[in-house]
Amino acid sequence: MTGSGPRGPSSEGSRERLVEATRELLWKLGHSSPSPADIRVRRCRAGKHVPPFPTKINLATEAVQRNSVALEGALATLLDEATSPRDGVRSYLNKPRDGQKGCRFGRMTLNNAVLEEDRLHTPVANSLTWYRRRIERLLVDNRQAGKRRNDFSAEAVAATIVAIVQGAYVLARADRSRDSFDRIIEGGLVLLSGLESRT
Repeated sequence: MTGSGPRGPSSEGSRERLVEATRELLWKLGHSSPSPADIRVRRCRAGKHVPPFPTKINLATEAVQRNSVALEGALATLLDEATSPRDGVRSYLNKPRDGQKGCRFGRMTLNNAVLEEDRLHTPVANSLTWYRRRIERLLVDNRQAGKRRNDFSAEAVAATIVAIVQGAYVLARADRSRDSFDRIIEGGLVLLSGLESRT
């Protein structure tokens, strides 16, 4: 009698490599470009059994959700390690990034296939919203501590700070220059300094 039987370590390892390969390809090529063959060639060695996903969208969904958890966790750690709310916001802007590779989530918003598929769009939108709200909370805390002016919307400024980073990626890729990215981040820090309390 034959049967599929439970998944073994090799099967789970192959599936894991598929998801990790998809995470990288989504970053580099977006959702529409990579084919299942691209994903398999990238990480799965010939001859290995690869447990099939029902559709490409299922594989992409798991990869995007995993990216969401990983990136939010990394940012939470960065902000929690800051010595003050002020330093937390500056740490977000100063976080080391490869400007020419683009943001894992920001790049996906340029893909219509992602925007039209709720399983992909929702985790992307939720993570970018989570970024804004964390920055907004830091700005509010900073203002309550008397370190920032009271005449600005923390919500609007938090959205602007996130947009500065996303825009820096766009111009760095357009210019093919890391300097473009660094210059925009520097400008963001200057704007941020202008909100500091002078009293």
